[in-house]
Amino acid sequence: MRIIVFAFIPRTQQKNEVFDALRRYTKPANLWDLYAFSCDPSTIKHDSEPKWRLLREYFRLFRRSLPLQGVEEVSLCNEWWRLTRVNSSYSLCSTYPSELIVPRSISDEDLFQASPFRSGKRLPVISWCDPGSGAVLARSSQPMVGLMMNFRNNADEKLVCALSSRTIDEKGSPRKLYIIDARPRANAIANGAKGGGSESSSNYHKSEVLFLGIQNIHTMRESLSRLRDYVDAHGSISSNGSPSAVSVVGDRRNRGSTWGGGNLNSMTSFSSTLGEWLNHIQNILVGASWIAAQISEEAASVLVHCSDGWDRTTQLVSLACLLLDPYYRTFSGFQALVEKDWLAFGHPFAERMGVPTVAENGGSQYELLRQPSLGNLSSSPSRNTLGPPGPSSNSPVQSQTSNNTSPILLQWLDCISQLLRLYPSAFQFSSKFLVDFMDCVLSCRFGNFLCNSEREREQSGVTISCRCMWSHLANLRASGGSFHEHYNPFYDPVNHNGALLPPAAALAPTLWPQFFLRWTCPIESQGGDLESQWHAMNKKYADTMKAKDIAEWRAKDIKLKLESMKQDLQREKRINSTALAAARSAQRENAAIKKAIESIGCTIKFSTSENEDRTEVLSCSLGRGTDGRAQQDENGDFSVAIEDSLVSDAPADHFCESLCPFRTREGCRWPDAPCAQLGSQFVGLKANFDAFDRLSIHDCYFGPE
Repeated sequence: MRIIVFAFIPRTQQKNEVFDALRRYTKPANLWDLYAFSCDPSTIKHDSEPKWRLLREYFRLFRRSLPLQGVEEVSLCNEWWRLTRVNSSYSLCSTYPSELIVPRSISDEDLFQASPFRSGKRLPVISWCDPGSGAVLARSSQPMVGLMMNFRNNADEKLVCALSSRTIDEKGSPRKLYIIDARPRANAIANGAKGGGSESSSNYHKSEVLFLGIQNIHTMRESLSRLRDYVDAHGSISSNGSPSAVSVVGDRRNRGSTWGGGNLNSMTSFSSTLGEWLNHIQNILVGASWIAAQISEEAASVLVHCSDGWDRTTQLVSLACLLLDPYYRTFSGFQALVEKDWLAFGHPFAERMGVPTVAENGGSQYELLRQPSLGNLSSSPSRNTLGPPGPSSNSPVQSQTSNNTSPILLQWLDCISQLLRLYPSAFQFSSKFLVDFMDCVLSCRFGNFLCNSEREREQSGVTISCRCMWSHLANLRASGGSFHEHYNPFYDPVNHNGALLPPAAALAPTLWPQFFLRWTCPIESQGGDLESQWHAMNKKYADTMKAKDIAEWRAKDIKLKLESMKQDLQREKRINSTALAAARSAQRENAAIKKAIESIGCTIKFSTSENEDRTEVLSCSLGRGTDGRAQQDENGDFSVAIEDSLVSDAPADHFCESLCPFRTREGCRWPDAPCAQLGSQFVGLKANFDAFDRLSIHDCYFGPE
């Protein structure tokens, strides 16, 4: 749905180099020239092999658990069906998987006898089964009944009848068998000229043959091409994002004056083009819904086929499985469904996408098959701008049937998008997931969808040599968590745990805007999409929550810093309190010392060691030792100075008045008073004043203040 235009300066050599590079890489001559093989092999990781995952899905259908060891020898069967490995070497059918589910009553020899009767040996096998009712959904290719439709094969008839041989209840009611031919009846009859055709209900017991009228791959290719041309020409912008390119193309196409990208006369043409594509989508939806309804409501068995059994058959079978089994509406179930019905059962992806593949030649050698490029999807001038020059009038024109590219997978995804619109809460994945899935398939970045069958992928080694698309999509979802845009925000598995059976009146499709309009009408493509609006709101919510988390982290960090500062302040407060208590204790001690010394007639002065101006004083430094006694500290910062007041001519009056027993009314008669001759404590101090300089005062001498 996108056209990219390259513009070059005139007469420049660059355009030739770019043109050659584009032609070389858009039409590679070799399978291994694709981009999928140029990735770094060291980064390629695979959780399991596709064949192992297919076997795991078979066990799930049988409601069994896949053993961890000895899987190759494990037999899988129940009262109705069995797993056979008769095609392990792809000798039964080269485009079928190596392991098949068939009715239990059918032997491997019966399978070999029945396979030649079907086109490409694609015999009827079971794709999905209901263990509860015993109904099956089977697939095959057209029977080779011949132009007169009179050829028969007993083994084929036995195999088809075995699909509905069991009764549906205890009363023994017979099970109905529907044989669905996806083609128009006229096309089925025309195939008789090539030996093909359709079944006759008279040859298959309890059967009914129905035709769905779905057109072939060439009709689908041309329908998409016309739709793409119109959308690109009449969108709000060109698919390459340049409005000027639309104007240039508009002049060449003579569109005249435009209104929203198209004139009024072209509206009828657009309705016809859009209606043609939507009519194909509706036919597929109606056919798959009808098949699912017969299996779910009537417990009938259904066999589906078209001409080759790998295009329309794959669309119908896989879409019916999606409607019947809620597991296929999850991410893991969607992968299992694609790997089973599209990859394992041989949808020719290489031919439908127009890329090279490999084919056996002489047993061990492989020659490359040159497939038409996607650039030839349309014959319009805008498609062939970058292609090789067109053939001259005298050269033979390549027939339409030689171009086998076709949007078969895109149609199937379009049908799923219509179901998403009808049942918005029945699917775990969103429409955006379907768009990215289709982009991954077309990107040639992964090896899952290269080649045409399981056998070709296994022999060419693409599985181990290329990246896995499923891992890539899973990593994308993991990077965004449960809010990733691939998740359907409205998914409700509880209310949709059974089959989806849409009524025919509801199967009126609309254009899938997320895919078809994303390049030419980017605003309109997302305008009415609830999922996109939800994801946009969720993105804003996620950004807000992220900012909230950052703010909370910063607040927490600030809180921790405040707590740390608070602890530091408390620690400083405790240190300050301790220092203050020590200072008060020292003050009390100093007061006690001062009082004691003053009591013996001395004057006490306290000073720091910085004050060295002492005259006629006795000094000593006081310190506290570890034993609790006062020690003399010659380097102390605090000193006590004691003035020599005892050597004065007369003692202090307050000493005589309060202590001297010889005081008279005339006052102190020192030194002639009797106290001088009685050897009192004052006289002792006077007589031994030289020893006072060596006096050491211990705090144990004094009690508390």
